[in-house]
Amino acid sequence: MPSLRVQLQPAFVLHSRNYRDSSHLLEVLTSQYGRVALVSKGSRRAVRGRSKGAILQPFIPLLISFTGRNELMTLTGSEVAGPANTLVGERLFSGIYLNELVVRLLHRNDAHPNLFIAYGNAVASLAEDKPLDDVLRQFELKLLDELGYSFDLAVDGHSGEPVEEKYWYHYHQEFGLVRQQTSSSPDNRVYSGEDLLAIAAGAQSDAARLTSKRLLREALAGHLGDKPLKSRELFRRVGKPAVVGGEKI
Repeated sequence: MPSLRVQLQPAFVLHSRNYRDSSHLLEVLTSQYGRVALVSKGSRRAVRGRSKGAILQPFIPLLISFTGRNELMTLTGSEVAGPANTLVGERLFSGIYLNELVVRLLHRNDAHPNLFIAYGNAVASLAEDKPLDDVLRQFELKLLDELGYSFDLAVDGHSGEPVEEKYWYHYHQEFGLVRQQTSSSPDNRVYSGEDLLAIAAGAQSDAARLTSKRLLREALAGHLGDKPLKSRELFRRVGKPAVVGGEKI
């Protein structure tokens, strides 16, 4: 395999951890190369009071250069490409959640330029205080679509018939939404046709948001496997953020 040399690639750091005495191991989402693993040599070493790894943080738009022929490549340059997206409180947890989804579900070196754009828009929207649930659900839907797991909210994936308001539907990993045939009482694993059609039409009511959250959580769970998301566990441990000076922290 020939050595790859990439210059000034738009990117976001998804995860960083210390490596050896002075370096970092990075998981990075790039525009044209998808998720890549990089070693940033010497990035923890301070030069003139500042380490070159100071900008290698999540949610900062970057231009990076890297080279290598294996799955772990070497970062050769990095520069800031735009304003940092400052996330605090539950918006920070939400950004960490987006990063974890990408790391867990996106194969390395599999390009998804449209997903990269969607990720950048989602992080910017989190920083701009746009409705949190809407931002997360839109990205989750885009991620499922890019991975080939999308489904139609208005169509019974098994019968091909339109979803009807009066019926209840369950999620099937192969077909998507399938009409519930039993007469048992609705539970937390079924969804009303009325809510599904409202979501498909772009409704943003509390009921539609709750149904969308439950449905996409179930759809993602089938691909994430049994290992729980660390971001959800972190949020549960810390609890809801406090409010100081009108800002959530």
